[in-house]
Amino acid sequence: MKTMDVEIDGKKGTGVVIELSKAPLVLVHGKHGFVMCGYLSMETAEKMGVAAALVRGVNSVDDLLKAKIAAVTKAASDRGVRIDMTGRDALACLL
Repeated sequence: MKTMDVEIDGKKGTGVVIELSKAPLVLVHGKHGFVMCGYLSMETAEKMGVAAALVRGVNSVDDLLKAKIAAVTKAASDRGVRIDMTGRDALACLL
């Protein structure tokens, strides 16, 4: 497992990459929510009421920041996260 600081507009989040057999699990967590890869469940995030945004096809934190958001929870939407914005822009809303 690798962790790293991710800074956007002077605010810091934590990036996590866990190497798994077929593809890595990638997410970046901020103060108000997180951007995650498809290994994690949007359905569960919604049920838990957390601000989460989903990207697909990423292998690194850099990929996640460049990828387009494919799905958001209501809590993430309430913080300004929208489908088709970049992971970086979504994370800016969640830091």
